[in-house]
Amino acid sequence: MTKLVQCIPNFSEGRDSAIMDAIVEIAKGTPGVSLLDYSADESHNRMVVTMVGDIAGIKTAAIALAEFAAAKIDLTRHSGEHPRMGAVDVIPFVPIKNVTMEECIELSKEVAAAVTEKTGIPVFLYEESASSDGRKNLAAIRRGEFEGMAKKMAKSIWKPDFGEAAPHPTAGVVAIGARMPLIAFNVNLNTADVDIANKIAKVVRASGGGLQFCKAIGIMLEDRGIAQVSMNMVNFEGTPLYRAVEMIRFEARRYGVEIVGTELIGLTPAKALIDTAEYYLQLENLDYAKQILENHLL
Repeated sequence: MTKLVQCIPNFSEGRDSAIMDAIVEIAKGTPGVSLLDYSADESHNRMVVTMVGDIAGIKTAAIALAEFAAAKIDLTRHSGEHPRMGAVDVIPFVPIKNVTMEECIELSKEVAAAVTEKTGIPVFLYEESASSDGRKNLAAIRRGEFEGMAKKMAKSIWKPDFGEAAPHPTAGVVAIGARMPLIAFNVNLNTADVDIANKIAKVVRASGGGLQFCKAIGIMLEDRGIAQVSMNMVNFEGTPLYRAVEMIRFEARRYGVEIVGTELIGLTPAKALIDTAEYYLQLENLDYAKQILENHLL
């Protein structure tokens, strides 16, 4: 019985093609691992890699990628629109097939111990692997980013789960944990005013009293001259994509702003898109299993 785990490491590099190509090759070249997708953004200066494989293969790939990032990515020279605290910023593990969440939690801890031992990068466990409720939320761990991490980690409450209580001088820190599937979903606005995107994000995200399973920040896409509401949808069934779109559309109107496009970063479950199509097409009594051709054949 094959056990499959998904791993989606995020790297603080979206501009250097040589580094990004090497990251892809490490993922592709690890036995027991399939590279499903990778994407990079120059404005965010960030790369997201999606892999799936057996537990042993994913563990090997995750450690190797963290070692490479620590050696090649220097955060003292890094700038980008996306918040970051590490060369490899976050390494999540997601149960896909015949794997329990408990197994993914154990895997995350084994990888965390190995990453610290091999690179010296301190590790915070997050989401289902978190050692306390205050560390479940990635945004709480990342707050202060690379530049503020030394001061933050000097406080006993922010002692890392693995490693020294100080960031690696060039590679920072990394969050590693097990979680359920997450959709990275962005909404682009026809304004160059990032303050508007930030105001909308504050209203839309759960921490601002908005949508329960939505994390959002405002970002400026310098290469396109437009602002973006960048989101992580941590439960697409509890908070569907279309609900986020419509709430952003509603809030944007108060500033005379409109949505000009949306984008997905990495992979998404098909059901998230089908639910959105069902909403906008006003489909009645859609049978997901029988009326979606691919699902019916499977």
